[in-house]
Amino acid sequence: MSGYQAFSEFYDRLMTDVDYPRRAAYLVSLFEKHGTRPQTVLDIACGSGSLCRELLLLGIDPIGVDGSAEMLAKAGEKLSGNVLLLQQDMRELDLYGMADGAVCTMDSVNHLCKTEDVARFFRRVRLFIEPGGLLIFDVNSVYKHRQVLADNIFVVEEANVMCVWRNRLISRTNEVEMQLDFFAEEEEGSYSRFEDTVRERAYSQKTLCRLLEQTGWDVVAVYADLTTEPPTPDCERLIFVAHNNRTIEQAKNGE
Repeated sequence: MSGYQAFSEFYDRLMTDVDYPRRAAYLVSLFEKHGTRPQTVLDIACGSGSLCRELLLLGIDPIGVDGSAEMLAKAGEKLSGNVLLLQQDMRELDLYGMADGAVCTMDSVNHLCKTEDVARFFRRVRLFIEPGGLLIFDVNSVYKHRQVLADNIFVVEEANVMCVWRNRLISRTNEVEMQLDFFAEEEEGSYSRFEDTVRERAYSQKTLCRLLEQTGWDVVAVYADLTTEPPTPDCERLIFVAHNNRTIEQAKNGE
């Protein structure tokens, strides 16, 4: 799993291009399109809680789960105690009850760099979603890793902070190792430097569908990001909608 020890401090200040109200409304529309309006939703890899906040505003009771204590601290400040937050590895989910559905956004599944870890995540989350419930998640595509992120360098600058983002593409596995260098301006005008490393792997649509089916999910749809249209070859982010085919009897028996 990738860490966000330094990134957590600057995450919201640098992720200003993410329209969380639009993304939350889109996710809710997908639940409704596929026959459900969940009351409780797991927000897996919830980060600093921005999506949780928007789901809450839409009348949904989110449960935020993240492996980073630093990110959850930011989420706690943002959500003011209105959302249950749990520090858990997404591959080791362990809840006391079940939710109506689950979302996992902002390429969090890409942080699982082994197919067995992805399968483990799918298997674990299925145990805590009501029979018939939906898992909706997004991933960065193979195209994005190979053609957009690749071996490129990006510079992101916002008020009082700058990030230099250097990528290294591992072609054999479609992984990208990201070296993040943050420069934060101090009160006296000097800059402090912080470093973090993030690693992501892109999986083909075929591979993810196979892993879902092997772990008890029915693949309902795969869309291009923020649409209900099929992904094109140059699509950078894919949205998967999967249906939990676990029966009530299986749930009662802990299967």
